[in-house]
Amino acid sequence: MTDAIGRFFDSLAVSGADRVPPTTRGTLRFDLRRDGRTRSWSLTYQDGAVAVDRRPGEADCTVDAPEEIFERLLDGRDNVVPLLLRNGVSVRGELQLLLAFRRLLPVPADSAGPASRARPLDAAPRPSTATSRPVSILYGNLFMVTDRRGDVEATPFAPFGLFFYDTRFLSRWRLTVDDQRLHTLSIDDLQYFETRFFQVPGEPTHYVDADVSVFRHRWIGDAFTEQITVFNHREKPVRLRLRLEVAADFAEVLEAKDGWHTDRDIATTVEPEALRFRYERDTYFRETIVSSSVPAALDPDGMSFDVELAGQQSWCTDVTVKTFVRGAGNRDLRESLRSYAERPKPQVHAELDQWVARAPKLTCDYKPLWEAYRQSVVDLGALRYKGVNFRELLPAAGMPWFMTYFGRDSLISCLQAVPFVAGTTVPALRIMALAQGTREDPFRAEQPGKIPQESRYGESALFNEVPLAADFSAADTTALFVVLLDEYERWTGDNALVRAMEFETRAALRWIDEHADLMGDGYLWYGPRDSRAGVLNQSWKCSPGAITFHDGEVATFPQAVCEIQGYVYDAKLRGARLARRCWDDPDFADQLERQAAELRARFNRDFWLPDRGYFAHALQADGRRVDALTSNIGHLLWSGIVDPDKARAVVHHLMGPALFSGWGIRTLADTERRFNPVGYHTGTVWPFDNSLIAWGLRRYGYREEAARVARAVLEASQYFGARLPESFAGYDRSLTKYPVPYAAAGSPHATSAGAPLLLLRVLLGLEPYEGELIVDPAVPEDMGHIELHDIPGPWGLLDALGRGRRELSRPRRRRRRPGDPLRAAL
Repeated sequence: MTDAIGRFFDSLAVSGADRVPPTTRGTLRFDLRRDGRTRSWSLTYQDGAVAVDRRPGEADCTVDAPEEIFERLLDGRDNVVPLLLRNGVSVRGELQLLLAFRRLLPVPADSAGPASRARPLDAAPRPSTATSRPVSILYGNLFMVTDRRGDVEATPFAPFGLFFYDTRFLSRWRLTVDDQRLHTLSIDDLQYFETRFFQVPGEPTHYVDADVSVFRHRWIGDAFTEQITVFNHREKPVRLRLRLEVAADFAEVLEAKDGWHTDRDIATTVEPEALRFRYERDTYFRETIVSSSVPAALDPDGMSFDVELAGQQSWCTDVTVKTFVRGAGNRDLRESLRSYAERPKPQVHAELDQWVARAPKLTCDYKPLWEAYRQSVVDLGALRYKGVNFRELLPAAGMPWFMTYFGRDSLISCLQAVPFVAGTTVPALRIMALAQGTREDPFRAEQPGKIPQESRYGESALFNEVPLAADFSAADTTALFVVLLDEYERWTGDNALVRAMEFETRAALRWIDEHADLMGDGYLWYGPRDSRAGVLNQSWKCSPGAITFHDGEVATFPQAVCEIQGYVYDAKLRGARLARRCWDDPDFADQLERQAAELRARFNRDFWLPDRGYFAHALQADGRRVDALTSNIGHLLWSGIVDPDKARAVVHHLMGPALFSGWGIRTLADTERRFNPVGYHTGTVWPFDNSLIAWGLRRYGYREEAARVARAVLEASQYFGARLPESFAGYDRSLTKYPVPYAAAGSPHATSAGAPLLLLRVLLGLEPYEGELIVDPAVPEDMGHIELHDIPGPWGLLDALGRGRRELSRPRRRRRRPGDPLRAAL
């Protein structure tokens, strides 16, 4: 195989032409070791060409690895991302150059690793008062989730602990005073990165005249810090023993979620000033370091403080927890990469203030809209993280299970928010373009041009036991990538980004034509994907059994799901616009438009159920139409694939009692056999789903129906503290009088945070057109007036006004005159 390495590099001068985006520039050097000697190759990218040099020299990115590791990469038995994150290769400098190198590797691959060591636990979820409403703080993908006492006790199916890189660095964090648990009097959630607990020792009956109280103030940034303050309220001195029990199990976040367990040997080291927990597997190394600002008695299970307090005095310590991920040179992995190391120490308050200040300012009479808008802007700022492979902050999907790059959710949340806070859109597009599929790897569902769905840093992913380090198990992300790129250009006029991403966008459109049509009939199909939870779908309703017939029969694979055909239709039309406007390729634009027209005609013929008056959820390979009534038909309105003569019937079903609960549109109608109001994708209400449906209703002229959906979801937000969860139960509003929470829903969740922003856009009728802003309000009378100030775009900063009236005005469009904000009122 050593000769194969040499032949591979020798061939790149010819075979590497036009395989790397022309915007990729820089020098990548490989130092490959075998039997005590090192051989070096340097690759220089410029204008789509690759120059190879055997002489070692200065490079923008240097990769050091054993030759046997590089051989595994070359023949497709391993993947760049897990190799890097388990320290299988050492990388210094611009990691993006190594990720671009993936495009030069041979296409065939199968990177499946050993069987997973994780096993399901027998324990069932045991909800309790302390764990029913967890308290969380986060900064990037470092987050802490505790019970209402502020403590952590690892429980199956619960997200308690300090997590970083999809790994639990604290599995126990339990504070007692004189062996008594603390009872919480109040919790002050200051910011998403900071909270305070006011507590007294003992149970409620013991603190009528409490002599001692405890104040726990915690915050999170590059590390987790908890400041513990003890107050003596007596006139006399008091002696107390504080005990902080600490443990780290280094479980993966998905093990906690799914109730699985992996046996790990954890090494604990007690040092004079720190307690260390360490887990090591081959080159994979994770460590938790716990220290106190005042001396403590340390032992393998935690730390103790013997405190003597005079009357009316207090005592305080700061306990800090640092996470360590080993990279090159035994340093933290983040320190080796310019993409991470160039960022200074976080100033969390300042970052939040800057993020909020960039968003348009909303004033309105309707309190639910104002509160939800404010909370959404903050949450979208919170749900950003610093990946190891990119310089800018990336959008994460949501707490607690999806604090990572999640293709579909990241794309949709950016699409919802681009008129308001576009700060994560460019990083999201760039990381997806960088991570785009380059090989045929069935283990990961990877194919050339396909946009990935998920990137996780957990142990099983990094050892290729599961494909989640670089997973492509989503059939809709590729079309949504093109949709978002076009929507971003419409709102910003950033032609330069579109031109820079021409290579990757064409590859995405090519994937749709060359790889996605499994049945050769012009539709996008997908097969099953196995997981711990069962057989998953590759659409947004991904859970097992989510795609069913009216009578409850589960659909078979391959499947062509209806909304994805709409996304493809939209992507082709938007791709045509970009080709004509930015790439100067009218022939390609004409081709895409012809394909879109053919797809629309074919779709309206094949998916329509004339006896039901709506579109099938999916097609099976045997030609059967999956006839359940679902919310997916609303996405078809958003994409524009529905023929006008069918729109009214679709709207009738969406707003009918079978789908519309009064709090929003259910994922599955209550007339269907599999309907379950607390089923993840079989009856719950998803805010993002409703926001896209409302957008579609407006597109087809159903302004009052769109406003009705918007109001229902915004009213529901009031029962969740203005923060919409991932989903909530689909009970009818007349039955419950309030939206019932869905127990496993994540919060904050990016697409739910984006929903109020998109609903505001729908209410005001905001639409960019040829560098101008259309404002066409459709505000219900009882919402009063809505004003949105400083909407950014090619037009500069404009204002929009909507006032609730019974009669809705026609669209108005005009150019902005100097000093004259655009306003359109009802």
